[in-house]
Amino acid sequence: MTHSFDAPSGEIAPVSGGFARIARIGRTAIPSDAIVARFGPFEVRLATTKKEIRKAQRLRYEVFFEEGGARPDAAAKLTRRDICPFDSVCDHLLVIDLERTNRFGRPKPKIVGAYRLLRQDVAERHFGFYSQREFDVAALVRRRQGTRFLELGRACVHPRYRSKRVIELLWRGLWLYASRHRIDALIGCASLPGVDPRALALPLSFLRHQAQAPEAWDVRPLPGREANVDILEPQEIDARSALAALPPLIKAYLRVGAKFGAGAVVDAQFGATDVFTIMPLADMEDRYAAYFGAPMERPESVLA
Repeated sequence: MTHSFDAPSGEIAPVSGGFARIARIGRTAIPSDAIVARFGPFEVRLATTKKEIRKAQRLRYEVFFEEGGARPDAAAKLTRRDICPFDSVCDHLLVIDLERTNRFGRPKPKIVGAYRLLRQDVAERHFGFYSQREFDVAALVRRRQGTRFLELGRACVHPRYRSKRVIELLWRGLWLYASRHRIDALIGCASLPGVDPRALALPLSFLRHQAQAPEAWDVRPLPGREANVDILEPQEIDARSALAALPPLIKAYLRVGAKFGAGAVVDAQFGATDVFTIMPLADMEDRYAAYFGAPMERPESVLA
């Protein structure tokens, strides 16, 4: 994710229900229930075809396996895609560079950012939440009956596009999606690089002391999954060093008011240590709620 939420110029054009009703962009028809927003050469919307989901999986493979060093299984190696059974039941929020061209100079739009979104009602009809493999999410759902949860996952941006423009489009698209589906809280795993929790004692201790979720929202690792972490005392933590050790995505979550469950889980396949993120939207800082929910400046209309 990004280090900044400064407002760039451009527009997301929300209409009734928080969505833009797009009939057609160029020669491509877009279903009216897909989120669509434009900012310069970029478009953000939901994937509408299996081909687009495959392209998102290919981007995830490049980011997680080729760049991040995760260990692909046989299917991933063969297809060079990050294939997951949950993809078939999730919505996929995409950022697309519409001005990308091929080597012949012909238009060839490219997916440069992606988020996987799993609503609670969909999860309950299928496999449950993805994060339930590591954390006791069921306990949270029982305590917060009536709360509508949205699980975020597989967030990635192409390394050449890690600018605030692309990140903000993902966040704004996410905000519109959450508003449209009346989501109350965002949840999901966030990862710190490395599988030795002792080496991550500083950032993990910082999250424990500075951003731990209150008891009503806390989520713990499943029995037998919790990593052994030596949590430092508050006086032992250098806040500047701890923040520098956090991945950009977790820092972005912190900026908008996210809290984190106690405990961490090692994900050996992805070479990471996972923490559980909880973001009740009612507790989101007002300045960010107002910013992501409002149109950008200098609108570029893509309405039919």
